[in-house]
Amino acid sequence: MKLSGWHIKNNTIRVVKILRIKPENPYVKTIFFRDSLCSSAEPGQFVMVWIPGVDEIPLSISSVCSDGSSSITVAEVGEATKALTSLKVGDLIGIRGPFGTSFKVTGRRSLVIGGGTGMAPLLMLIDRLVKENIKTTVIEGVKNRDRLIFLDDLKNLSESGEVEALFATEDGSYGFKGLATDLAESILRREKFDIIYACGPEKMIRKAYELANSHLTDFQASLERYMRCAIGICGSCVIGRYRVCRDGPVFDKKKIKDIEKYLGSFKYNEKGEKVPVI
Repeated sequence: MKLSGWHIKNNTIRVVKILRIKPENPYVKTIFFRDSLCSSAEPGQFVMVWIPGVDEIPLSISSVCSDGSSSITVAEVGEATKALTSLKVGDLIGIRGPFGTSFKVTGRRSLVIGGGTGMAPLLMLIDRLVKENIKTTVIEGVKNRDRLIFLDDLKNLSESGEVEALFATEDGSYGFKGLATDLAESILRREKFDIIYACGPEKMIRKAYELANSHLTDFQASLERYMRCAIGICGSCVIGRYRVCRDGPVFDKKKIKDIEKYLGSFKYNEKGEKVPVI
């Protein structure tokens, strides 16, 4: 496969310094850095982050700030993420990207559904929706209050009237008791939206897609698959006839229709083995 000049440029690794670290909850941190290519990223795009001596992993860009800095938001779930969240201000990491498709603003009323760290790419989208004066309802769903991220950001946007921010916890420790999609379903029974945006656990995305279909609503979602190259060569992130790194990670309703039998069912692990989606 021949790479375009754009892909060659974005695929070149750049070493950046960590400027700031913001703890989001006991398990998640947002890491800020400055990179000229990332400063022009679109909502939903991702970067490959190299942790020296450890590994390279894909992470969504969670913000692009007015001072030219950008951020990634990472949960400690394995060796690489543990190493990344252990770094300090001034430490160096490598960045490739941004890669992939992005969320597209459409309609005048949107419902944003995020699960856990799936809120990371949605934060940039929410900022774009606010800037374009789209009436927006945001639902963040997690297991318990300690797992919420961007809580202050979303509460501030809600208190200022820029969005309606709602929270769902499975144990009822904050906001609505139940799943984010349970809360979304109750809202959709009484309110009409032009589009639903979603990112989070794949079974949550599957349910959100089904809600969009039953309520005749447009839909876009950011999917997650195991990625090694990020430029469509290795094929490790295949879902149906698409490669998530090149054809996604953001998929519209038409593309998801093409792969709906895979969505929330199975994926491929780092060994190329077919495994069920948990």
